[in-house]
Amino acid sequence: MTRQQLFAVGFLGVLLVLLYQLAEVFSPFVRPLLWAAILAHVIFPLHTRLTGLLQGREGASAALLTAGIVALIVAPVVVFTFLLVEEAGNGYDAVNTWVQSGGVKRLPEELAKLPLLGGNRVQHVIQKLAVSQANVEAFLLQSTKALSGFIVEQMTGLVKNAFLLGVDFLVIVITLFFFFKDGKRLLQSLYRVIPLDDAHKEKMFVRLDQTITAVVKGIVITAIVQGLLAGLAYAVLGVPFPVFLTALTIVLAPLPFGGTALVWAPVTLYLFWTGPVWKAIAMLAWAASVVTMVDNVLRPVLIGKGAKLPVLFLFLSILGGLAAYGLIGLFLGPILLAVLLTAIQIYHEEYLTEAAPPPRMTA
Repeated sequence: MTRQQLFAVGFLGVLLVLLYQLAEVFSPFVRPLLWAAILAHVIFPLHTRLTGLLQGREGASAALLTAGIVALIVAPVVVFTFLLVEEAGNGYDAVNTWVQSGGVKRLPEELAKLPLLGGNRVQHVIQKLAVSQANVEAFLLQSTKALSGFIVEQMTGLVKNAFLLGVDFLVIVITLFFFFKDGKRLLQSLYRVIPLDDAHKEKMFVRLDQTITAVVKGIVITAIVQGLLAGLAYAVLGVPFPVFLTALTIVLAPLPFGGTALVWAPVTLYLFWTGPVWKAIAMLAWAASVVTMVDNVLRPVLIGKGAKLPVLFLFLSILGGLAAYGLIGLFLGPILLAVLLTAIQIYHEEYLTEAAPPPRMTA
């Protein structure tokens, strides 16, 4: 090996060691950085417009947008946390009061009065199961106490880990500001460093932009709209704990299986049981038509053909992303899938496309 080749090998080794050490340093902040990157990408067009209105002052625009995002996120999260803890405690108290007042003992008679499902057959089935009242009461109390205790414990854990949460939030805020302020320059630097042809890099970045925008719009906006529409029905129909149920609906809405039905279906059964029956019918009609229609209509409209991902692989990437990375995996899974498919496309175009055969010579 020549001296220059030895120097190149040594330089590459040092570079790999430095990259590894830097990855170790940044590893605690990977998720906050990813959240900041996704937020900045989605909101960056607004930053461009605001910078134009402020006569090119990118720093002022970045500061205003960052402050606005903090105000829109912090206030709702704080209010929701207090309401969630309060409703969890109230839920346990309500079930406890129902059990203590003999609700389990009256359960067979109340089930027998249900339209369509009631009658002697229900009482016969319940008696055939031979489940003791004491066991049912203990199960209900323990289950409800465990659920409410879990929620309160998680909220308490958030308070105990306030320092770590504060650090993550601070990282997101600071990163957002610099992504807005220096985002174009950072992207150009990254673009130059990537060891690919310009045409390939352009294709990668275009695909990333399309996928992130489509996934964020399709998942987040659809979930929020579905949750708010379902929450409106919960509040109007007098369902207990509407804030908690609305939040749960938003969280479960992106799931490929069940989605919002995992919440509104049990709510419909509850209304059918407690009566009047028209409330259950109204809940079912509203959820099955309006709430479900939002998922079937709004999500395809928002996503459109932007992501350009096969439906099966998109479904698997969402599930796998959730399992591997948590909530941010909803976005990270499809993004990684889009990058992989683009790389495969580039490889196919460059290395697998056969050259056209030469024309045959005819006599």
